[in-house]
Amino acid sequence: MSDAAFTLLVQGVLDYGIFMLDPQGYIISWNAGAQRIKGYRAADILGRHFSVFYPPEDQSSGKPQWELETAVAEGRLEDEGWRVRQDGTRFWANVVITALWDEKGVLQGFGKVTRDMSERRAAQHALSERRRLFDHLVQAQETERRRIAWDVHDDSIQTMVAAGMRLELLADRVPPPYSAELQRLEVSVREAIARLRSLTFRLHPPGIDRHGLVEGLSSHLDDVLGSWGMPYAFEHQLDHEPTPETAITIFRIVQEALLNVHKHARANRVDLLITSTDGGILTRVVDDGTGVPMSSDGAREHFGVIEMRERAQTAGGWWSMHSRPGTGTTVEFWVPNPPPVPASTPDKTP
Repeated sequence: MSDAAFTLLVQGVLDYGIFMLDPQGYIISWNAGAQRIKGYRAADILGRHFSVFYPPEDQSSGKPQWELETAVAEGRLEDEGWRVRQDGTRFWANVVITALWDEKGVLQGFGKVTRDMSERRAAQHALSERRRLFDHLVQAQETERRRIAWDVHDDSIQTMVAAGMRLELLADRVPPPYSAELQRLEVSVREAIARLRSLTFRLHPPGIDRHGLVEGLSSHLDDVLGSWGMPYAFEHQLDHEPTPETAITIFRIVQEALLNVHKHARANRVDLLITSTDGGILTRVVDDGTGVPMSSDGAREHFGVIEMRERAQTAGGWWSMHSRPGTGTTVEFWVPNPPPVPASTPDKTP
């Protein structure tokens, strides 16, 4: 490519501000992208010091000069931060400054490339805010579940246990016709207590905030499927442990899927898979039961199905169910699992 063609290319680029500085930081060239991003026409900015693009706090701290010195020492510098347009408004910029040397090793100036990252930063902030709200929602839901579980255990169950004991005592003191009826009532009370205890078990958090998702699911599978006498397989491959809120979301959806298997599938086996993929966690619950006709409105609108779907979607993921009569049912869902936030490093800016 000829020098003229290369100059034409650089001058015509609109998505990047590309310009040159002399060794002292004064602007000596200006392209159309720089005008679009920063608002200055070439006639208004050529010959001015590039520190004009930095907010007052960065100018007073000496950041522009520090960036030039770093580019000289290291060959280049890349930075993200606030920059100022001609009209005084701020935008979030990605900036690369490259030191330019001649064949004798003499500094000739700097090449500077600026990209407006405001939209990306706004999207990242929106995603972070959604994540914060999601975490808050999950925490609030789990707190309410614990409260209900405690209330049921400490109040309702204890009251029913006392009622059952009174019925048992009365059954021993009344004539046989009444005794049989009281015994049947006492059995009904014991069955209701068992159902309430099962409910409190499902409501109470699994402790995955302390032990992790895999151990929490393993324990749940042992407790629940073991009590049902149902064989199962559990495969897992996670890049890293999810946050407690994401882990609880996965646990609750799996919990509901297993409950549906027990109630409706008439299955002999369940397979559970969780694996890291596409920046998130894919979970699959497969049974070998009778299957559900997907045209059934009841299957689509069942409360448990709605709850599973809404949990996954609230977490920013997706949920689906694949089923046909006689072939079993697969519940599959994916939720994002961003990598852990690295520890912050000290700011090198003076």
